Amino acid sequence: MLLATAAGASGQSGGLMSFLVMFVPLILIMYFMMIRPQQKKMKQHKEMMGALEKGDEVMTTGGIIGKISKIKDDYVVLSLSEGMDIKFQKASIAQTLPKGTIKSIEE
Repeated sequence: MLLATAAGASGQSGGLMSFLVMFVPLILIMYFMMIRPQQKKMKQHKEMMGALEKGDEVMTTGGIIGKISKIKDDYVVLSLSEGMDIKFQKASIAQTLPKGTIKSIEE
């Protein structure tokens, strides 16, 4: 009876060890495939928002393209055309566009 209990206890610790051997690489794979790229993307977006200046041509997450006419704290005023301005949060700007993009679209 004493031998049977000792064999059962060693079987459970072996199961725990094999679980850890499978679980740790799974966590590492999830980190490098999902979490780390998302953190890098968020860092790039934050840097882009910090570098915004008056006159930059940008596109919002909704697909609206305009030129920045005013920046104040967390808000941006986009000029879409002459006399048409819209206020946005900085976080809603998806990307900056190369200079002259708006003119090339209008032609």
